[in-house]
Amino acid sequence: MKTSKTTKIVYWVTTIIIFLFEGVMPALTSQTELAKQGIQHLGYPQYFGDAFVFFKVLGTLALLIPQVPGRVKEWAYAGFAFDFIFASISITAVDGFSFMSAFPLIFLGILAVSYITREKMLRNKNASVTETRNTYAVAG
Repeated sequence: MKTSKTTKIVYWVTTIIIFLFEGVMPALTSQTELAKQGIQHLGYPQYFGDAFVFFKVLGTLALLIPQVPGRVKEWAYAGFAFDFIFASISITAVDGFSFMSAFPLIFLGILAVSYITREKMLRNKNASVTETRNTYAVAG
């Protein structure tokens, strides 16, 4: 069974969106005054934001680099899911429900699509390996 080209495209587009939003943007903007005020506004200490950026960058690299073990990718997906959920909760708790508190949930949806398409590609890859092995076993 072959993975469809559309599935691969959707996987890479959604994964790159997560990489840009969670890896590149925080790395480039975390030391700006606006970012520092945002962390402070939510009641978190500055070192929390710095540590968070470090782990976001590592997590996005784990998702993007094909050689990273699957278990590490699973933890990265879980970490980002918690990140988006708790970002939404934090913003809602401080500022009330608004578009800004729903915004992380949009990215949670994008993350879910990335995860689902990755799993679909893995299932298709495993099915084709099993099919190939069965063909050799019958032929042998």
